[in-house]
Amino acid sequence: MTPDKHPNWPEGHRCIVLDTVDSTMAEAARRASDLHYPTWIMAREQTDARGRRGRPWENPKGNLSATLLMKPLCTAQAAAQRSFVAANALLEALSLYIDRRRISLKWPNDVLINGGKAAGILLESSGRGPFVDWLSVGIGVNLSYAPVVEEAVFAPVSVAGEGGEPVPPGEFLVTLANAFATQEKKLDAMGFTRIREDWLKHAARLGDTITARTTTETIEGLFDTIDKDGNLVLITAKGPRSIPAADVYF
Repeated sequence: MTPDKHPNWPEGHRCIVLDTVDSTMAEAARRASDLHYPTWIMAREQTDARGRRGRPWENPKGNLSATLLMKPLCTAQAAAQRSFVAANALLEALSLYIDRRRISLKWPNDVLINGGKAAGILLESSGRGPFVDWLSVGIGVNLSYAPVVEEAVFAPVSVAGEGGEPVPPGEFLVTLANAFATQEKKLDAMGFTRIREDWLKHAARLGDTITARTTTETIEGLFDTIDKDGNLVLITAKGPRSIPAADVYF
């Protein structure tokens, strides 16, 4: 049974399950013009999966690899806020299988369990006018296995390896799809302010000194908040800095 045949699958959403694909993100881009409903694309195996900034992403069988293709009527800036929508949804979904107190959200797009990387989020969009034509939200979750990544700053961990309940990828996708739909309703009803507030409640190292590395500089400061656009705000020796994109270390 595919996830969208599950009785708890969110209404109005579709699901495509593939045995093998280069990446669910690439598949979403190929199908974008033909899909008119929010559609999850899940693959049992990816041959060319990637993460942020084109980094490779390993996904052993038993882990979740999925992309949500959607067509929100919004600007590129608003579309980027779905990274935080996805993070909140992942936290809520994962908390059904592992103690939520072990889960934290690392800016800009990772979910940690006991300080190790358990899930990653990747956004891609396309559009020529004021609004995006489509948005893809790629999500990888280490449910059963933690890939081996040499010299990883945040060592990969899995839900099962950290003492969580075992869950098949398809079953977890049903939980995640519902959690994402709920977060979308929050965004529609209450705006990004509510999404931001919920994200900050679980932000990793909020109030601590962290390091942000952009393509041009390294910035150290106290992690104060994220602003109304989702930018990282650090209190540095030279005053507050708002950082739209960076890799974070602590």
